[in-house]
Amino acid sequence: MASLPDVGSVPVLVDRLRPGHAGEALTVQYAAFLSEGRLYGTFAIPPLVETVDQLAADLERPGTRGWAAWIGPRLVGSVRLLGVDGPGPVGFARCSVAPDLQGRGIGTALIEAAHASLAPGVESALVTGDRSAGNLALYARHGYVESGREFDSAGVAVVRMRRVAP
Repeated sequence: MASLPDVGSVPVLVDRLRPGHAGEALTVQYAAFLSEGRLYGTFAIPPLVETVDQLAADLERPGTRGWAAWIGPRLVGSVRLLGVDGPGPVGFARCSVAPDLQGRGIGTALIEAAHASLAPGVESALVTGDRSAGNLALYARHGYVESGREFDSAGVAVVRMRRVAP
């Protein structure tokens, strides 16, 4: 477990995300991505249509690694790496932090925990909305660079970004 600065008087801890945490993680994911849905005028974006069963099954896959941020018993954020055992880039997915705690370093701690698990030279890739300025800036601060643009399954214009682990 990695410890972060306190939020209020309670420390934030980052630990592995397990299938049994799927319900809590999905609740935070939905809350975090609602603002994205509003920004793009659709709630059909992939993070808002994922189910608890899908998230739990994802976490059970051998090639998936997940992290959760906790304040006491409350799960306040999560992120997943997909395809860790595969030949292609590792997918960096569903980075989310509870809206009432955004901007306090929790997302950065999750990103750093995920990246720390990658061997040098491993490429990771992510997708974020093209109007999500905060996300684009956050990921750029962590070494991601734009690698393309397209439309996702909900018709939202997205930016593909890639990063190579140092």
